[in-house]
Formats: sequence, structure tokens, C-alpha cells
Amino acid sequence: MNNYKHLFQGVSVALTLLSVSAMAAVTPEVADQLGKKLTPMGAERAGNADGSIPEWTGGLPTNIGSVDERGFRQNIFKDEKPLLTIDASNYGQYKDKLSVGQQAMFTRYPKTFKMHVYPTHRTLALTDDVYADTKKNATTTQLTSDGFGIQNYFRGVAFPIPQNGNELIWNHLTRPIGSGYRRTTITAVPEADGKFTANAMLQELQIASYLTDYDKLENKNLAGFYKLRNLSPAIYAGNVFVTHDSFNPVAEPRSAWSYNAGQRRVRRAPQIAYDGPSSTGGAQHTADNFTMFNGATDRYDWKIVGKREMYIPYNNYALEDPKLTYDDIVKPGHLNPEYVRYELHRVWVLEATLREGKRHMYAKREMYLDEDSWSISLVDHYDNRGNFWRLSEAYLTQLYDIKVMAMPIESCYDIVNGRYFTAGLRNEVPTKAEYNATAAFSNFSPNSLRTSGVR
Repeated sequence: MNNYKHLFQGVSVALTLLSVSAMAAVTPEVADQLGKKLTPMGAERAGNADGSIPEWTGGLPTNIGSVDERGFRQNIFKDEKPLLTIDASNYGQYKDKLSVGQQAMFTRYPKTFKMHVYPTHRTLALTDDVYADTKKNATTTQLTSDGFGIQNYFRGVAFPIPQNGNELIWNHLTRPIGSGYRRTTITAVPEADGKFTANAMLQELQIASYLTDYDKLENKNLAGFYKLRNLSPAIYAGNVFVTHDSFNPVAEPRSAWSYNAGQRRVRRAPQIAYDGPSSTGGAQHTADNFTMFNGATDRYDWKIVGKREMYIPYNNYALEDPKLTYDDIVKPGHLNPEYVRYELHRVWVLEATLREGKRHMYAKREMYLDEDSWSISLVDHYDNRGNFWRLSEAYLTQLYDIKVMAMPIESCYDIVNGRYFTAGLRNEVPTKAEYNATAAFSNFSPNSLRTSGVR
């Protein structure tokens, strides 16, 4: 059955604007709905008809839970029980709220995969300056003439009332995540029997406008920086790469450099883009799979399909429980479903289809963006023969103490070969994850790689 037959019927005001020119920002009268009928971020403030999705009332307060010395947040929903559990025996009853990829997981792993669905909580709460920047963007931020970059933008979500698919994908790329982060995590690519090696790495992400020396940055078109240093196992330890991304990635493509600790050389790394191999992904993950999608958008045609209600991973504090081990979580075929929380939320459905003359291993991607945070929560990936191939999930979690919605953990499941890639686990990491971290530009320069790569 075509899932799009079940598109959410309460289409928001935003979708009435689809015929507007791709270059145009919305009028002040339309933007005035932000903070009223729409939330400050552009979601529908009201709940759904039967109340299973509640009204957004401001999200979680900063003092709702405690945070320990390693940065693990109290699971404020620990005592809740699932409303229902979906498994291979009953998933057909819920197809209208499941993606193609989620349905494929039930048929691929009929004995072990399940989804525990809990009460819905619209927990997103961001800072007042983010809300103000987002409202300003509604009337000022525009796509570049080719549709693949943005201009007149500083911070906040670029297009809180999106008019087309190009704008919608930029909402994911500009979703507010604070100033950045510095954290040690692990990735794992389990074999079919569940055996895996925990690859430890130090990740540093910095939004350009939050650099401590941003005023001295000559190129204000730079959007952000990412640096990854491999810590273990020994074969990878000391290898480092850094990327620089811009707001106009066609005119100013991603710059990337890598340092190989064995060779002690810094080199350009153009492969860290599009469907280039992920450095620790074991061929189960592409460069632009990280954070569900990143980098340039120019290889796809982007189309808003509509909105619908779906079961997506949400409020996944249990996955970050410091009492759990990686062996508790990483299981054959998929993460342990006993620690994954799903909720019913409204999502934007975005279809990316490979443009004529362009190349990518994914010929089509169907993306599902959480309406409150603009984060991509699910992606169905199709190969060049039109067959479903991989499902990506982001385990969204509100960092309530700092007013940031994050996707600290993500997975990419390969339905064909039965393997998967998961990233962001840090349950056994002794050091603190620093969110809202800031650094100077020099920390992300190519010259910094040799120092960062010292074993």
C-alpha cells in the first residue's frame, strides 16, 4: 500500500504556500503566525483530533531533571509504560504510521524487532534568541538562485514556513543545536551474529557563528566545522579529519583534510562528502548519512510530499543510561528494542530523487522531519534499481538543561545484508559530553590535525 495515501489531513498553513516562488521569503503577515497558531519554530501548535498528539505548550523546563558529572540526563519518563507494542504479528494494523523501512525491519527480524510506543510528549524548548532569529529568517532568508544554498541567514531555522523541498532540507541543516559539542563516543558495525568492535572517537562540532574569534573570521559564508579524532582500536588511533561547510555548498564546496597517524601527513580529503565512505562505517554508512543528512544538496531534486502522523524515536533518555553497557544495547540486526522509545508525532515528508546526470548510491531518499525540531527522525533509502535498501533512525532527545534538541545516537540498518551502523553511544565513556561548547577557528584548521593526531 502506498503510505502517502495516509498523509496527515490537518495540513498546516505552510503547505498553502507551496506555489510561491522558490526565492521568496514569506510576508510579515504570514510570519506573524509564528508564536501564535504556529509554534515559534513553525510547527502546528494545536494537538491532533483525538488528543494522541498534545498541544505544544512550551516544552520542558530546564529544571525538570538532574544531570550527572558525565553529562547524563535523568530519564524523566522512566516510570511510563508503553501504550502499545508493535511487532511482526501486528505491524500491519499500524502501516499508516510506519515508514517502508520500519515495516521492512519487522519482516527482516520477525522474532526480535519490536517498537514500544509511549505517550507523546512535545518536549522541544529552545532559547528566546533562537525563536527571535527564526522569526526574522521567515521574512529575510532566501535560497540562492540555484536553490541549493541560502543567503541572508545568521542563526535559527532558515525557513520556519517552508514553501518547497529545497527549503525544507535546509531546515534540517540549520536546526538549532546550540553552539556545538565536544564529546567522546563510540561507533559499532555489528556482524550478523551481533559481534562488534567499539570504535572510540572524539567528536568536535562547532557552528561558525559561535566561534570564540568569529569576528576575525574572514569568510562569513562558512556555516560550521566538524573534527573527528579516532581513539581506538589501535589500528585507527590518531587518525583525524576536519571538514568546513558553507551556506552555499555549490559555489563553495566542502573543504576536508585528513591526517594519517602512520604516515604523519595531512592531505585533502574530497571523499568525505556525498556517498564517500564513512571512516568508521564499515561500508554501512556514507559521509552524508551522518546526522541523517549533511552536506551539499545539489545531487537531488527535493519535493515536499506533505505531513503525516508517524511513530518515530523520541525522548530516548533510556538509551543514554550510564548503567547500561554497549553489549546491553548493541544486538544482532538492530539495537535492543527494550531501550528504544517511540512516540506518535507529526512529521514533514520530504522526498529526495537523484537528479538527471548526477551520481549517488542512494537513488531516492524518503525523509521524515519532526515538525517541532525540524530534525530528520527517519530516512528510507532506495538503491539505483528502485529497491528499498536501508533505514536510518535518529534517537531524538531534549537536552532540557541547556534548551537543545539533539540526536545523540543514530543508526543505519541495511535490510539486505543484515548489518548496521550505530553511532553516538557513550554509556561507558568516563569523560563528560560538553554541549554548547565553543572553540577558536584554529582548532579546526588543517594545521591543527597533526597536534590532534598525536597518539
